[in-house]
Amino acid sequence: MPPTLASLVHHSALKLTVRAGGERLDTPVRWVHASELTDPVPYMEGGELLLITALKLDAEDADAMRRYVKRLVGAGVAGLGFAVGVHYDETPKALVDAAEGEGLPLLEVPRRTPFLAISKAVSAAIAADQYRAVTAGFAAQRELTKQALSDGPEGLLTALASQVDGWAALYDASGAVVATAPEWAGRRAARITGDVERLRERAAPASSVVGGAGDGEGGDSGDGSGEDRVELHSLGTGRRARAALAVGTAAALGTAERYAVHSAIALLTLTTERSRSLYAAEQRIGAAVLRMLLAGQPDHARGVAGDLYGGLLDAPYRMILAEAASASAGRARARAGDAAADGGGAPVSAEAAAVLAEAGGDLVGGLGEVVESAAARSGEAVLVVPDGERLVVLAADRGAVVAACAQYAEAVGGARGGSEQTGDEDELVVGISAPAGPIAAGAAYKQAEQALSVARRRGRVLVEHEDLAAGSVVPLLADDAVRAFADGLLRPLYEHDATGRGDLVASLRAWLSRHGQWDAAAADLGVHRHTLRYRMRRVEEILGRSLDDPDVRMELWLALKTTASAE
Repeated sequence: MPPTLASLVHHSALKLTVRAGGERLDTPVRWVHASELTDPVPYMEGGELLLITALKLDAEDADAMRRYVKRLVGAGVAGLGFAVGVHYDETPKALVDAAEGEGLPLLEVPRRTPFLAISKAVSAAIAADQYRAVTAGFAAQRELTKQALSDGPEGLLTALASQVDGWAALYDASGAVVATAPEWAGRRAARITGDVERLRERAAPASSVVGGAGDGEGGDSGDGSGEDRVELHSLGTGRRARAALAVGTAAALGTAERYAVHSAIALLTLTTERSRSLYAAEQRIGAAVLRMLLAGQPDHARGVAGDLYGGLLDAPYRMILAEAASASAGRARARAGDAAADGGGAPVSAEAAAVLAEAGGDLVGGLGEVVESAAARSGEAVLVVPDGERLVVLAADRGAVVAACAQYAEAVGGARGGSEQTGDEDELVVGISAPAGPIAAGAAYKQAEQALSVARRRGRVLVEHEDLAAGSVVPLLADDAVRAFADGLLRPLYEHDATGRGDLVASLRAWLSRHGQWDAAAADLGVHRHTLRYRMRRVEEILGRSLDDPDVRMELWLALKTTASAE
């Protein structure tokens, strides 16, 4: 630690005597300054030991000394050294009383002790303290490196927390807590995730200092979470931070602790960059595993994957496909879509804004980060394979990854609904298969593609294949080409009805809805069954098609449903 007034008093060669302020001798001394000015305050920075001989001061004037000492205290002077045997044989009582009144340590400097000796003593002590800090920093760096190599980031955090006498936490790219040390710091780290997210919005490298908030429950939480000082540092060499480090301490970091933190940042950055290389290799393995699954070779896929994906390949999983679609086409499809099939909730404005800001326009890449972060937090295995402009994800059924994907899509959908974009920015479309096993990977991929196609056509962000099977086929007809076919097929009947010569469209709808039962359909229309028979013969004559053909009946019914939904 830096030199203090007490260490100077105890320095045997200086022979200093305490005349006032003995209770504050533990005050650190930043430097020594000699000045005979009546007002040296403009030239002080605070923390100095000021040495005087009272050459220009009336040290026996009580009022003058009170004003002089009061100014020194206001400037943050650590202490005052008064040389005796130069202008005064002993320290004047007025100066002693003024120092006692303001609580300023007053040291008497004997005639045989030059001011230079005091300056040298302080300078030597500061240099020794800096040397100790550098030595401790190098020792901390060796220990942190050893722990990082043997126990990974968790071991490094444990060593860092010990070095700074506080706590440390590591956050991933999404701002989620990955690891903490000691264990009680988990709750503490979770409370400042908002600050971590704000840090990640800044260009790397970035850092900030925040204060810790209490539990809000009153009393001692038992987790060491007092109002400590927390430093946040981004990790990574790219424009966007790959992770973040939080260090919490009771006071500002000293030189040695600062060395330890900087070493931890460097080591965690190396670990992060190395993880990116390993991640790229894992993606190549994942792509090979996916190809084998789609080729109907689950055993070979398991052999290549080994333990990389745990039991993911054996348990029921979902296939997720995501890609970008142009914003203009998405809006056109949304206008043509069936509002009843949209099924979306209210826009999630705050969450959506955060999603779009974080993704920076790359919504497909943002989805990849979201699902991987969800897998890391939940401990689930996930297979993520970028395939050109498409992202393929294999995730456990009913797991956190599938849920995170749905939440992300909801946030993007909310932002899309609340925005007024007019450019050609890319939007996100996602298709999710029904639960499948390893032998049905090909079928799951096809289901995901079908759901993706429907999402694209309807202008929706996400569609699950199970929803399609559980719903009606009618919403799928919400397409301009299908409507054009329906309008063309039924136009002769509408034109006939427009002349007032009969209600053929309503009669055809009633007859088809009653599965060709004449009496029931006639009753619905309030006409005689012979009248209905005549109208159906007119339909056949006008359309040139036979109602005995089941395909014709199907096409007419779907055309009626399509035009009805458009009315």
